[in-house]
Amino acid sequence: MDAGLPTARPPRGFVLVREWVIDTTHELSVLRGGLQGELSAIGVPLQEMHSVANDMVLVASELATNALKHGVPPTIVRLLRERETYLLDVADHDVSTTPRIAGGRAAGEGGFGLQIARRLALDVGWYTTETTKHVWARFPVSLPR
Repeated sequence: MDAGLPTARPPRGFVLVREWVIDTTHELSVLRGGLQGELSAIGVPLQEMHSVANDMVLVASELATNALKHGVPPTIVRLLRERETYLLDVADHDVSTTPRIAGGRAAGEGGFGLQIARRLALDVGWYTTETTKHVWARFPVSLPR
């Protein structure tokens, strides 16, 4: 059985690094490449950044795909940062639906994007404004020592 994702706003204090507006699944490769480029330019040690960046690119792709599939365009993906953490914020304009965490499904049936996000991120949440639904995931700048 599917379950709802808890409603929560992300912590405060994050600064926008970059934003992508996506209208089709064909633009996901631009998002992935741009996100990888931004993360590599920040200067986190390569081995640490590689693991965090791969997790973030996967989660950004999953959340953006969910927004494109289930939301109302445009999909807006933002990368934000504060000293110790990154925040991925994926927004669409369907405020009437609740993000659902997939329950027991067979392989290949899809619906595991939020499970992946919950497994790889420090925390995941969602909230709405009057016109926009946001799903966010928070990641460490580098791996814990």
